[in-house]
Amino acid sequence: MVKSYLRYEQGAAIGVIVSGGSNITYDGSGKHLVAPALETLRVWHARQGICSKTLTPPLEHPTLVTCIVASPCSSVIACGYGDGSVRIWDSDTETCDNIFNGHNGAVTALRYNERGDMVASGGQDKDIVLWDVEMGEGRYRLRGHGDQVTDLVFLDSSNKLVSSSKDKLLKVWDLGNLNQTPYCMQTISGHHSEIWSIDRDPDEKYLVSGSADRELRFYTIKHNFKDGQSISNGNGTEIVSCEDNKWEVLKLFGEYNKRQSKYRVATVRFNKSGNLLACQEAGKTVEIFNVLNEAESKRKAKRRLRREKEKRNAKGEPEVMEDGDANHEAGEEGNNHVVTLSDVFEHFQTIRAAKKICSISFCPNPPKNLRATLALSLNNNLLEFYSVEGAVTKKTHTIELQGHRSSVRSLTLSSDNSFVMSTSDTEVKLWNPSTSNCLHTIDIPNLVSGFILPNNKYALVGTKGGNMEIIDTGNATVTEVVEAHGGSVQSIVRLPNENGFVTGSLDGYVKFWEYEVKQKSPQDSKHLMVSNVRTMKMDTDVLVVAVSPDARYILVALDSTVKVYYMDKLNPFLTLYGHKLPVLCMDVSSDGDLIVTGSQDKNVKIWGLDFGDCHKSMFFHRSSVKQVKFVSNTHYVVSVGKDKQVNYWDADKFELLLTIEGHHEGVCCLAISNLGDFFVTGSVDRSIRRWDRTDEPFFLEEENQKRLLERYESELKHAAEEEIPEKGAVALVGKEKTIDLTDELINALDVAAEYEGKKSRSDHVMYALSKIKSDLEWVLLCLPFTDALRLLPYLEDLASYPDQVELVSRVVTFLFQMHFHQLVSTPAIKPILTSLKETLYPGLKERKDIIGYNLAWISHIKQMLDSRSNVKLKFPLDAKEERDRKKIRLMM
Repeated sequence: MVKSYLRYEQGAAIGVIVSGGSNITYDGSGKHLVAPALETLRVWHARQGICSKTLTPPLEHPTLVTCIVASPCSSVIACGYGDGSVRIWDSDTETCDNIFNGHNGAVTALRYNERGDMVASGGQDKDIVLWDVEMGEGRYRLRGHGDQVTDLVFLDSSNKLVSSSKDKLLKVWDLGNLNQTPYCMQTISGHHSEIWSIDRDPDEKYLVSGSADRELRFYTIKHNFKDGQSISNGNGTEIVSCEDNKWEVLKLFGEYNKRQSKYRVATVRFNKSGNLLACQEAGKTVEIFNVLNEAESKRKAKRRLRREKEKRNAKGEPEVMEDGDANHEAGEEGNNHVVTLSDVFEHFQTIRAAKKICSISFCPNPPKNLRATLALSLNNNLLEFYSVEGAVTKKTHTIELQGHRSSVRSLTLSSDNSFVMSTSDTEVKLWNPSTSNCLHTIDIPNLVSGFILPNNKYALVGTKGGNMEIIDTGNATVTEVVEAHGGSVQSIVRLPNENGFVTGSLDGYVKFWEYEVKQKSPQDSKHLMVSNVRTMKMDTDVLVVAVSPDARYILVALDSTVKVYYMDKLNPFLTLYGHKLPVLCMDVSSDGDLIVTGSQDKNVKIWGLDFGDCHKSMFFHRSSVKQVKFVSNTHYVVSVGKDKQVNYWDADKFELLLTIEGHHEGVCCLAISNLGDFFVTGSVDRSIRRWDRTDEPFFLEEENQKRLLERYESELKHAAEEEIPEKGAVALVGKEKTIDLTDELINALDVAAEYEGKKSRSDHVMYALSKIKSDLEWVLLCLPFTDALRLLPYLEDLASYPDQVELVSRVVTFLFQMHFHQLVSTPAIKPILTSLKETLYPGLKERKDIIGYNLAWISHIKQMLDSRSNVKLKFPLDAKEERDRKKIRLMM
């Protein structure tokens, strides 16, 4: 009979307040803030800081939210995703009304028109698509940009659309009426780098664009109507027709190049009243500008002209009019004053956040006593709210309790599965896995590991500094700090059937502890007290510690080997060899028969505890395996890795049962309930996901066929998307070999970044570079820019080695030639480049001098031997000498 298994499916995802891959936006009422949370949308009550709704798409193939826009006249929200789809959500009913599929890449820009019946989307595929929301269909596809579309804005009064792109161009599209085909009527250049954001004021007088350079460019908007008529734009302001040039909709008004930050512009937005403009940079600042109305700007221009006239008179210079003629008469200046950019836009305030700002949004309906309310999303999973009152901008409140500030490092379930403890770099959080609520938060820095005692009243956490802190889970306080180790505490494991636990550290020690709840003195209340009873010194760093269920053996992972010791006398029993890179995790089955280990070499190994033989090696992970656990009372294994995968195994048949998708970055930790009915995983994307066991059975053969079919379809899709090179195009030589070598270099960077032992990271990277000397340029050409940035710090260390100066110089020169503009626009890399310049120049000069000295000495030896012998020595000629001899032979 064919064996069946029960499927695991995602039950809940918690811990994400806002993700950085998309923008935030207020809804039409201004009471709620819509924030992206990886593949879902979270609707937060702006004042109470409570998540009132969650809009979740089907989780078959989850993709990240890339952009959000709210309808100006309803509760509808349009959301773009990484797979190119646009979903129209009704936030009142929490349902998806429409799904639009029109892009081949991620959707990067979305904007509603004023009536809310049409939405425009732009994507990485360079296309713009106009969607009719009411009819639920696409109207037009606009093509013309040469790179990714970054922002869109409607000019509703004249039925036009303005788009910006990374191709440094602005385009104005005339949408006309329903029977007219849209066309591009104006293309504007002027920016020297990619344009990232555009916006126009509510009165449609000005349009502002921001790019990767330090300039903000402002344009005046001209509206062309028939017979010079004027219309109202809906805000009570009349827009008058201008017949000068009907093709010139946007005219340059001025450039603002006094921004305080050197980072690129990420977002520019006007508030609803149009009297404020916010410029968010790709850093930690937001600059706010005052926008003066027509009367105020004219008065300011008049004062400016009067001051200029007074300065000219004080210097005795004649007054120069606009037409260039000198005016020697002192009279009235007239009513026509030239209004410049500085007369309309003036710098007001600068908001500085503690972390990098990802997105901003103005509240459409701020309180009456405030000029504006501004929401900021930060890259550390945080929302901040600022109020603009008079001439003061202050932070009012934040939303931060429902998530970690950094990646989740460890997860531990209580013995009764009533709560789960998660640790990150800065804090410990206690969660209710059933309701997904955060129960407590304790601020402790540099956390690595965690452990909950069987009584569920106390918990232990280990830090990078070697301390072990005792936490009272009832009142969420730290009762005692114990100096346990001299290095990072990597593992804390309970001893079965005993009041004790074991810790392993990078200082090379394994320590055995006992705990007891008692009073320090008669005046104090009872607290948990721990004491060290035994210590075992190892030869190298201890990475992981595990204990068999019968407490007979203790397993210690030392680099790429695992050693098994008897618990009573700590005598060695077995040594498990086989992994090529450090072992990061291991576990023992409930019956004590099997051991499972996971390593940086992407390998999951099943071992027998009786003889220490390796039963099977399984390579289904594409990156480092971060955690493995047995399901209680079974031989089923759950493994997670840096490749974002959650794999479910049968350790008896050595088969992969399920591959569960859900996380969007590497998965770091795992905890399984006592009954195996659910497990939780934590990731670098700061999410904690609960996976529930369902009653739906599945068969192994069907899952294998399904995986093969999906792989086949993906290969067909990839083959269809590959472009055939044109005649004369340059092809990549040795493509498969180059890709393999590039993968090896990226893996070496990953290993060097994760390894915390005594082994030199730079030497590890140097070994990987030395293997690709012959194909160095091709490998670096395939290396992504993010990995090139990771490589540069190691090159800085390797430049100090005299025998590696030439190789480092080749790598640095090629990377700089290939990524020149990106490196110049990355301020964080400037110190590294400066250090390389200071190190490589003397090193290269020294190598050059050595080579010159050796050549001169060889030439001198040759001359000496020639003078002593009648037979002249023949040495290989250099290129210059060979050319000279050829010329002599031709002349003869």
